[in-house]
Amino acid sequence: MKEQGAVVSDSSPAPNPTGGAEARHRLAQHALAVDLMEAVVAPENLRAAWRRVKANRGAPGIDGMPIEAFPAAARVHWPAIRQALLDGCYQPSPVRRVLIPKPGGGERALGIPSVLDRVIQQAIAQVLTPIFDPEFSASSFGFRPKRSAHGALKQVKAYVLAGYRIAVDLDLKKFFDNVPHDILMARVARKVGDKRLRALIGRYLRAGVMIGERWEPSAIGTPQGGPLSPLLANILLDDLDRELERRGHRFARYADDLIVLVKSVRAGQRVKASLTTFLDRRLQLPVNEQKSRVAPIDECVFLGFTFRRGKLRWSHAAFEDFRYHVRRLTARSWGVSMSYRLDKLAQYVRGWIGYFGISEYSRPIPELDDWLRRRVRMCYWKQWPHARTRVRHLLALGTFKRTAIWTAISSKSYWHLSRSLGTQTAMTNDWLHSQGLVSIRALWMKAHGYT
Repeated sequence: MKEQGAVVSDSSPAPNPTGGAEARHRLAQHALAVDLMEAVVAPENLRAAWRRVKANRGAPGIDGMPIEAFPAAARVHWPAIRQALLDGCYQPSPVRRVLIPKPGGGERALGIPSVLDRVIQQAIAQVLTPIFDPEFSASSFGFRPKRSAHGALKQVKAYVLAGYRIAVDLDLKKFFDNVPHDILMARVARKVGDKRLRALIGRYLRAGVMIGERWEPSAIGTPQGGPLSPLLANILLDDLDRELERRGHRFARYADDLIVLVKSVRAGQRVKASLTTFLDRRLQLPVNEQKSRVAPIDECVFLGFTFRRGKLRWSHAAFEDFRYHVRRLTARSWGVSMSYRLDKLAQYVRGWIGYFGISEYSRPIPELDDWLRRRVRMCYWKQWPHARTRVRHLLALGTFKRTAIWTAISSKSYWHLSRSLGTQTAMTNDWLHSQGLVSIRALWMKAHGYT
């Protein structure tokens, strides 16, 4: 993309959650005074957006174009697309509806934009983030530069240790599906003076959804799956953060996951009732009463964690989610090589520990490690389908001949034999490690600085 346009340089204002009055004022005035669409289509900004989209991969949109085909198409069509953006007449494509199964049952609907629209949305987000982010609350942690779920969890833990042990757990009912366009765009207009950019964001919101061959309009909501949706969610919910700060509440928010900490159940009930009214009247966002509650923090789950006696522990749901994914990766019916299986398993386990490894509760870890090793031994046993093959492998790995034979001819289940003397003396923990199996215990200890 070698088009001409304004340049977004490395000297652009850096995201700063705390900001400062003067800096925030300058950013707001800058946004209202300049033509932001030129900044969106600037070469440096677009190249950065493409790198981000490419790194995230993702499935094709309704046009079927894969990530790999985009550069060649962009070289041909980008000049016309760029001009349409600058003229304010570019029309985004509808998103493609994809249903993702949830481990606990049910499905989550995602909207997959085309690669082109993902690049444009990412370019918009890169321009708007330095404008909006500095004024966001310090208690907002979702989808923000240099902020994470771990920061939200640490903040909640600090409030709990300070004596705020009653939680107001508010669940926004299908938040992304219920975002009111008019209220959201009014908040965007507070800082975005470029009418072309505002109109483009509005068209993205109204682009609709393709379900198979059928197009459905999107009168409300912003699709999960687009690069711009998280920023728009924070822009809308910033009013909620400001209201909570005005009232002096202790809280943490990660996207639409919100928890408010108070010292008594009575206070919590008052807060829950007033916030439900505020969300309904001010932002037109419904609260799911069935999933919202006031309860001791020990009984609540926030971002996959519980807070037992002031310590972080992963929740039962997180534990079951881990087992669900490991079962899929170690399913005997998955016809892949063991090296490929162990590589995918290592990626998942490292990613899981990278997030849940901050848990201060280590008791289940040895049990998880043992279960994981059994799952992998079972996979190896499945790949040795004949008794002679099994005997040969067991003997080669150091099992006594009699034990190898009795194990190989056994009619017991794969799962039972994964814990037998024959398989454990052959496929030792050290041997499994040499094949690429990661240790949950070792990763957890490393995360906590023990190694």
